[in-house]
Amino acid sequence: MTPVSRVLIVSSDARWQASVLVGLNAAAARLHNPLGLCFASVASSSDALAQVAHDGELQFVLLDKGMKEQGLTQPAVELANQISALRPELSLYILLQDDDEKVLMETLASHAVDGYFYRDEQDFHGWFRILAAELAEKSATPFYDRLKLYVSMAKDSWHTPGHSGGDSFKNSPWVGDFYDFVGEEMLRADLSVSVPMLDSLLHPTGVIADAQTLAAKAFGARKTYFATNGTSTSNKVIFQTLLAPGDKLLLDRNCHKSVHHGVILSGALPLYLDSSVNRHYGIFGPVPKQVIFDAIAANPDARVLILTSCTYDGLRYDLPPIIAAAHAAGIKVVVDEAWYGHARFHHALRPTALESGADYVTQSTHKVLSAFSQASMIHVNDPAFDEHLFRENFNMHASTSPQYNLIASLDVARKQAVTEGFRLLDRALKLAQELRQKINSTGAFRVLELEDLLPQSVCGDGIRLDPTKLTVDISQAGYSADELQRALFERFNIQFEKSTFNTITLLLTVGTTRSKVSRLFDALLRLAKEQRPPRLLGRMPEIPGFTRLACLPRDAFYETGERLPLFDDEGRANPQLTGRVCCDQIVPYPPGIPVLVPGQVIDDGIIAYLARLLKTQKRIEMHGLDEEGGEYRVRVLTAAELAALPGQTSAVARE
Repeated sequence: MTPVSRVLIVSSDARWQASVLVGLNAAAARLHNPLGLCFASVASSSDALAQVAHDGELQFVLLDKGMKEQGLTQPAVELANQISALRPELSLYILLQDDDEKVLMETLASHAVDGYFYRDEQDFHGWFRILAAELAEKSATPFYDRLKLYVSMAKDSWHTPGHSGGDSFKNSPWVGDFYDFVGEEMLRADLSVSVPMLDSLLHPTGVIADAQTLAAKAFGARKTYFATNGTSTSNKVIFQTLLAPGDKLLLDRNCHKSVHHGVILSGALPLYLDSSVNRHYGIFGPVPKQVIFDAIAANPDARVLILTSCTYDGLRYDLPPIIAAAHAAGIKVVVDEAWYGHARFHHALRPTALESGADYVTQSTHKVLSAFSQASMIHVNDPAFDEHLFRENFNMHASTSPQYNLIASLDVARKQAVTEGFRLLDRALKLAQELRQKINSTGAFRVLELEDLLPQSVCGDGIRLDPTKLTVDISQAGYSADELQRALFERFNIQFEKSTFNTITLLLTVGTTRSKVSRLFDALLRLAKEQRPPRLLGRMPEIPGFTRLACLPRDAFYETGERLPLFDDEGRANPQLTGRVCCDQIVPYPPGIPVLVPGQVIDDGIIAYLARLLKTQKRIEMHGLDEEGGEYRVRVLTAAELAALPGQTSAVARE
């Protein structure tokens, strides 16, 4: 299938524009054109911006520097900057009259311009070849192409992995079905570092390095690194790069648990910032902006601030003023953008964290773009980046036998994002709006809008909502979340992303189709027509506030401790835990927010909360408790261990 790759010619000179349009389309018809280059034209800035904002097949803009528009002295300069701001993935060429115009463009809009042609030369074949070559470079997949080439060479394998390109599965009466299920090409592409032509993820100098360079350009980073064990490990790598033992860290308590694991591994001293809470729906939102500003002002010695944007539910910070305040205090900013890696490729979702000034950004390319599960990216814009130290930490966590299919999927996902990401995201956004209306029309289900989701404490903070994440209020449908999950799964073959006691979350991506929307709407409509009476839904108990740290999380975690039961002999919350210091991170999932972190002092409210959850919320997974023989136990420091820890200082205690 040949793609359509449109080139838009923008000029107010109608005669010149017509001749260029004819000449370039003739060149496209005559020359080798595997990427489907074709040409269209508009005569004004407004028409150009309208096409840029809506044409998902647009790849280039050719802008006449000499264009004239009433009231504007430099319309080409202004339009170039507007196009760059709207669609940074597009390539922009300026058509010049002379070298003086080039100097002006370089001065006023160099960041937006990819190349120049001289308008009077009209070398249409030459122009076409240059555009075709650039598009070929932009759409290249260096690693994936090399992987395909190697597989096609059909080399005999005398190296790892042990299945030897699938030969151990093939024709087996016991596991041959796995060969058929996974497919020959996937197994042949499951290779190892024993193949030098495929480069090394731990020390890339070839096709992996090339693929990462293309990804950096696509996502607007100085450097990009591929990670094959998810954003969880990516966060830990960054923490170990930026933080030494005892360094102070400002972090959203609602951060992914990998961030809290990173605190343990780095030995940092965390200052936890409580998230906002929408108690009606059991949804945790961003940290209030003033809380962040106050924490920055009160902790000028902090090294790092980390925030999650957007949240699991699609709430994203107004990042520019927060990042500016952190940078003014000398604090590096890390943004976990696991759920927002698609934002660069549609203006309705921008600015991204990198565009807002973040120093480090982690993205789960597999969550919202087309990479395989576990395939993530780390983007770096830190001007003081220590690449050697980063690489040492990266290699400490990365496998020496990375899955090459994951690397290939990152290469392909980046290609898709820069060539057709806008079109696919535009479709997803339109389908999201359509699905909102359809779900609301059922009468039993309602999609929550930003004002419904926002906790009161962040209503004035400029929080925005990612429209591709739909949170649906099910409280009038007569189903509990568990019952609705079973009905959709068993009766209608539908699996949704997550739930709270009275909501479900639906995720739209570049892979969402109209057919899927239609099937989901039909299922919800059928359930709504059952007209079940609304039922009282048992809400989760409210998570208790953070108490204090008695020592560094790392110090508590690495002690042996002792294990005390959560319940006493009469089945009540064990009062012996009060005042003790926890050694582990204890996280009820959902919502996935730590109730206790290593080094935290336990109080009566926390014990009561954990006990109530375990007794009343059977669908909750409780990570971090020791379970043996049906009894739950909490690992806590002994009195001797606590007294001997170096973190027993007033500075830590105050935290």
